[in-house]
Amino acid sequence: MMEEEELEFVEELEAVLQLTPDVQLAIEQVFPSQDPLDRADFNAVEYINTLFPTEQSLANIDEVVNKIRLKIRRLDDNIRTVVRGQTNVGQDGRQALEEAQKAIQQLFGKIKDIKDKAEKSEQMVKEITRDIKQLDHAKRHLTTSITTLNHLHMLAGGVDSLEAMTRRRQYGEVANLLQGVMNVLEHFHKYMGIPQIRQLSERVKAAQTELGQQILADFEEAFPSQGTKRPGGPSNVLRDACLVANILDPRIKQEIIKKFIKQHLSEYLVLFQENQDVAWLDKIDRRYAWIKRQLVDYEEKYGRMFPREWYMTERIAVEFCHVTRTELAKIMRTRAKEIEVKLLLFAIQRTTNFEGFLAKRFSGCTLTDGTLKKLESPPPSTNPFLEDEPTPEMEELVMEKGDLDQPKKPKAPDNPFHGIVSKCFEPHLYVYIESQDKNLGELIDRFVADFKAQGPPKPNTDEGGAVLPSCADLFVYYKKCMVQCSQLSTGEPMIALTTIFQKYLREYAWKILSGNLPKTTSSSGGLTISSLLKEKEGSEVAKFTLEELCLICSILSTAEYCLATTQQLEEKLKEKVDVSLTERINLTGEMDTFSTVISSSIQLLVQDLDAACDPALTAMSKMQWQNVEHVGDQSPYVTSVILHIKQNVPIIRDNLASTRKYFTQFCIKFANSFIPKFITHLFKCKPISMVGAEQLLLELDTHSLKMVLLDLPSIGSQVVRKAPASYTKIVVKGMTRAEMILKVVMAPHEPLVVFVDNYIKLLTDCNTETFQKILDMKGLKRSEQSSMLELLRQRLPTPPSGPEGSSSLSLLAPTPEQESSRIRKLEKLIKKRL
Repeated sequence: MMEEEELEFVEELEAVLQLTPDVQLAIEQVFPSQDPLDRADFNAVEYINTLFPTEQSLANIDEVVNKIRLKIRRLDDNIRTVVRGQTNVGQDGRQALEEAQKAIQQLFGKIKDIKDKAEKSEQMVKEITRDIKQLDHAKRHLTTSITTLNHLHMLAGGVDSLEAMTRRRQYGEVANLLQGVMNVLEHFHKYMGIPQIRQLSERVKAAQTELGQQILADFEEAFPSQGTKRPGGPSNVLRDACLVANILDPRIKQEIIKKFIKQHLSEYLVLFQENQDVAWLDKIDRRYAWIKRQLVDYEEKYGRMFPREWYMTERIAVEFCHVTRTELAKIMRTRAKEIEVKLLLFAIQRTTNFEGFLAKRFSGCTLTDGTLKKLESPPPSTNPFLEDEPTPEMEELVMEKGDLDQPKKPKAPDNPFHGIVSKCFEPHLYVYIESQDKNLGELIDRFVADFKAQGPPKPNTDEGGAVLPSCADLFVYYKKCMVQCSQLSTGEPMIALTTIFQKYLREYAWKILSGNLPKTTSSSGGLTISSLLKEKEGSEVAKFTLEELCLICSILSTAEYCLATTQQLEEKLKEKVDVSLTERINLTGEMDTFSTVISSSIQLLVQDLDAACDPALTAMSKMQWQNVEHVGDQSPYVTSVILHIKQNVPIIRDNLASTRKYFTQFCIKFANSFIPKFITHLFKCKPISMVGAEQLLLELDTHSLKMVLLDLPSIGSQVVRKAPASYTKIVVKGMTRAEMILKVVMAPHEPLVVFVDNYIKLLTDCNTETFQKILDMKGLKRSEQSSMLELLRQRLPTPPSGPEGSSSLSLLAPTPEQESSRIRKLEKLIKKRL
């Protein structure tokens, strides 16, 4: 019965205790357990199967049941103990609360007693220290009163003494006393409401005013504004007066300085009036010599009279510079037509030398912001063009070429006096610019005349392929002009000079370089009747002489030097000019002009070698290739081509040794011109037999040409260098195409499908035009060709884009060499019709 009751109780619990998932999760977190009986999803069947997994395990069922019953009894005892323990919790809690309240009441009483005792202690301390505080306040007030009375006594006595010393002009004592009185007076600012204090302050101000007027009067008496007579020596009274002026209103000091400098320079204004002969630019040295003597005289007579911190010597020099700049500007405006470039440069040189003298002697601390714009030092530059050098003599017209090779010297510190006088010359620098324009024009004409007189560079000498001497002379002169102009001005005159540089860079490129390139038929004014009627077929064409080849290489090297140096010149001009004008300096057009000269020179060299190979290629196309019965040595036309290459290329390479990259360009352009022309003449070899095709293809003609072209950059040289990869790629691609064409020609044309597929496989840029030319080389009739062309059209994967066959005749875009080849074809066509 008891077991049945327990089972019913368990069923009721299962029916009632259905916990939510959140509660169940909280219980698991607080009381973690691995017992299957504690799981929320407990399954009795699974648990029993776990206890008795096999039939044999049922033998222990009684033992398991007893263990479970024992566990149930323990749980019941625990629950019973907990439930009984909770019956007394409420009573124990109330008892604990009552005890806590009693403890709090006791604690409150103790705190109140402590507070009362603290208040009584504080009251006792206040009573004890009250008298001490009163004594302390009394001491502080007494000290302040004594100090104030002492200051007042000093102020009153100082004012009386100051007034008395002022009347007796005892400036030495006044200087010390006045500073002390002013310091004491600062302590009475908050007492100015007291009449006696205010009266003393007013007396001090009155004494200062009287001192200022009195000192100015003394200086006026000692240094009268009218006349040029001066006292025999400095005055001790005035020296002490300057010490007093340092303490007075700064306007007094400025007035003294202004009047003294004006009186000191009054003689200068008389001696160098505009109507005097010494006032003109040719005698500008006398102005600077005069002020140097005056500065020496001042130091000897008045150097100790003025305080050192007044910098009177520098102030006199600065005021002299301002007056001189104004006077020179006025006289140059009046006599502008009389200014010549030599006179202007002479005056500027002497002026800049004087400004350099001032920079060495003085620090420039008296210069104000409105007086002079101090030049900013340019940023450090790695520009290899023209090192900074000491100031050159302005009278020199051309600097030595060796200057370019001198080591760079440390740049001198900035001159704070730069432009303080020489700024007046800037409006008249157009005379200098016009002079440089004229000088450069004459220099270019002299270069032209010298070139005609000396003739082209001689072959087999060190001059061949070297830079023309006139080029270095031109840039040396440019350097001299740039340095001069930057010392005169870094503004608009530098822009005007840059324009002149641009003009004569272009003239040099046209008159000296392009104008002396050897003329060819295609570049000498177009086609002529004689050139059209002249038979060239099978005959040697006119070639450049050895002297002409050396001249072309020399001009190319010179143009390359000019290109690099012009770029450096542009960078240097941007360093010299004001930052706001940097964008207006641009020599890109002139650099493009020299690039054009380089391209023209390379084009002439390519055309010359290309034209020398034309007769050999023409001979190749006229050979009876269908009659060749056996393969022999390389053909005569190949020998002729190789001979011309071996004659020209070493000369060009040796003369372009200093410009290796342009020799590489020459090789690339020649390959781009020769290989398409060779393929064009190859198509003219028709009909051609199998043996003839073998003669052209195998280790003979085409292969020999390919090997020579690959060896072209180092042909005939004792030092063998590997050809540039860009050049090798062009030669391999072009000559491989020629070899593929000959392989297609050698292949049998039957069966047709195999022949067409072989053509498409060998020639990646295959098209119907090239295919028809190959059929013509094989000697096939038009009737046979039509079916093969139709089959090719069907077999081509996609129709060729653009004009048909446009990619079969050239490796790259049309070059000037190809255009020249087209012109020669046009000549032949017109010649035939005539």
